[in-house]
Amino acid sequence: MPLRDAGPWRKPRSATLNAPQGRELSAIVAAGDEEIRVLLRGLLRLHHIRVEGEAEGATQALELVKELRPSLLLVDVNLAEGSSASLVADARAAVPGLRAVLVAPSSRPPPAPAGAGGPDAVLLRPFRIRQFVDALGPTGPGAGRT
Repeated sequence: MPLRDAGPWRKPRSATLNAPQGRELSAIVAAGDEEIRVLLRGLLRLHHIRVEGEAEGATQALELVKELRPSLLLVDVNLAEGSSASLVADARAAVPGLRAVLVAPSSRPPPAPAGAGGPDAVLLRPFRIRQFVDALGPTGPGAGRT
């Protein structure tokens, strides 16, 4: 079967979060599966968000959040240890204003709905790059948390 021309390639729209004044956007990635961490790290870097650290479990991720105080926490529901919901709540308590995005397989519903003390957004795998960018949050200069 011949390959179809998909049209011109377009660079994905860059996401811009409301980072603390004078600071670069930064993230911590927490996922029990190394392949998921690699995927999320690559997508964040593609959108000019510095990955400060990575963790397999909730305890290590929370330590990184407290130490590095990132703008964003990206958490996969499949952690090597601990609960993704508890990690989000504890990280928010440690770093007010932290944006948290939960990543989950579409076959497994997330433990907490977006908002109401849970993550700011839930991203179901598999996802498209546009869905990833939308989950990162409001775009554009001066955009705040929703």
